[in-house]
Amino acid sequence: MAHAFTYGSLMWADIMARVCADPRLLQRASLPATLADHARHPVLGQDYPGMVPAKGQAVAGRLYLDLPETAWARLDAFEGEAYERHEVLVTVPDGRWMRAWTYLYRDLPAHPLGPGAWDEQRFEREGKARFMARYVGFDALGAAGDPPAVPPVLRD
Repeated sequence: MAHAFTYGSLMWADIMARVCADPRLLQRASLPATLADHARHPVLGQDYPGMVPAKGQAVAGRLYLDLPETAWARLDAFEGEAYERHEVLVTVPDGRWMRAWTYLYRDLPAHPLGPGAWDEQRFEREGKARFMARYVGFDALGAAGDPPAVPPVLRD
């Protein structure tokens, strides 16, 4: 089992549980965490962000502890080609460093990153409902433990 550092739409447990097809994620241990030397920017035309290395900056996110193996194939499929999974070291509130996997943005020409920081409060206020309605397709990925039924190039 491995930890997942999330910094965008997956910081919300209800979205994470739905993507992973695991309602237990709503109760699974998670905590705030920070990833140094990275920045989170809005993806132009989308509600979600992309994260890239950026010396001297930091991204606050959510660390989900001990995700089951079945979650990773679904997360990889959900993130699609625009993101690549990387192992990172994050800091948790008590100052400890923890290893986790996260998804870095590949900065594809079709969906470039915008200037400035992604606004998580704005996402919660204005974008979350739209995001969930737009990505209902991740329910079609099958049950936990099943291989993804369709590759979710769900992001448009």
